[in-house]
Amino acid sequence: MDGDLLLETAESILDLVGDRAEAEVMVSSGRSALTRFANSYIHQNVADLGHWARLRVVAGGRSATVGTSRLSTGLPDLVERAFQAAALRPVDPEWPGLAPPAPAPPHADVWDEPTAVAPPHTRAEVVEGFVEAGLRGPNTVAGGPTTTAAGFCQTGGHEVAFANSAGQRLYGRSTRASVEGIHRVPGADGGARQVAGRVAELDGAATGLVAAGKALRSIEAVDVEPGEWEVVLEPSCVADVMKFLVGQGFNAKHHAEGQSFVRLGEAQLDPRVTIVDDATDPRILGIPFDAEGTPCRRLELVGRGVCAALAYDRRTAKASGTESTGHGVAGGEAAGPVPHHLFLEPGPTSPDDLIASVERGLLVTDFWYTRILDPKTTVVTGLTRNGTFLVEDGRITGAVRNLRFTQSYVDALGPGNVLGVGNDARLAGENHHHVPTLHLRRWHFSGGARG
Repeated sequence: MDGDLLLETAESILDLVGDRAEAEVMVSSGRSALTRFANSYIHQNVADLGHWARLRVVAGGRSATVGTSRLSTGLPDLVERAFQAAALRPVDPEWPGLAPPAPAPPHADVWDEPTAVAPPHTRAEVVEGFVEAGLRGPNTVAGGPTTTAAGFCQTGGHEVAFANSAGQRLYGRSTRASVEGIHRVPGADGGARQVAGRVAELDGAATGLVAAGKALRSIEAVDVEPGEWEVVLEPSCVADVMKFLVGQGFNAKHHAEGQSFVRLGEAQLDPRVTIVDDATDPRILGIPFDAEGTPCRRLELVGRGVCAALAYDRRTAKASGTESTGHGVAGGEAAGPVPHHLFLEPGPTSPDDLIASVERGLLVTDFWYTRILDPKTTVVTGLTRNGTFLVEDGRITGAVRNLRFTQSYVDALGPGNVLGVGNDARLAGENHHHVPTLHLRRWHFSGGARG
């Protein structure tokens, strides 16, 4: 479906609602294709092409949201289900009304047709580079262990149209490609990933080389004592820090409920920390408007360590007497506004130089299974994986077995705790935030992977 057809479908749904209610509609179309590999062989190719519509009606102050994937025959049923559901809901006294007409901001069209419709052999070429990097790369040793690779390469595109009965009309689209995987030797794994807006930008060989090198260096991993460690966190870890720090702390709903650490105007973080949310930046893979039809704009959340702003949707903005910042999400009544397009400003230092400045500490590749323990202080627990290394006198001297950490992300980035910021910012993490490597004064590891 192209943009005109998506908008026409949204208009058709609004016509079915008529003047019986306020209404907003989001219609989307997306294609996602995935090539999986394990034991260094491709074992699965899957692709999904889907179309969806989400409708919210507000009739007599009663609101309900429903959805459908049957765009060709299911639109009348979608509308009637919405009215039936709304009739069962209580009146919502906090309903903020619909987003008024407003143009989307200037936005680089991150759309690449070859990525949106990439065939299996295109992804297979990326996978081939990843796998063979472990077999013929410079990290391999004659007579040494052979690595085996596992992971996936994914491509796809997503188009979205928004329309409401207040006259707002918007359209956006983006493409995305990624390769993620591990190389494995007996007793050790090494991982790496790359995300881009175009499949042609993926370098499977370079990504595989990083993963294989980490696996081979991890063969004789040792245990270290838990406690406070100086750390160098690679971008995948930093993206996890951003997800919890910003999603919890700068959410206006959490802030109003006293569940946020943020004190606006105060220097709560290190001066090296500047965090911006900006869906209009061409380096980010996003749509320049939110689920409520509010255009996104650049929002500086932290400027040189000072907490400068909160993210608002229409509901929290009405309660606070301000305007939405374009961070509404589906289900925002419960979740509140969520920044999705985060940038942590990079620094001047290469990752190698960050490591060289560590007297004794740990280099961490990735976090996983992270869970928040205390929303107010953003204390998170999780595990390391896919490559953790001991650094002594500025050199990586060996591998370390996986560790559990329990750490306040706010404290980790607090004043005086950020010792260096890398110049290697890139898209990383499950939410694809744009972040660099960080060198932090301390990180609390609470035990081994088993406790």
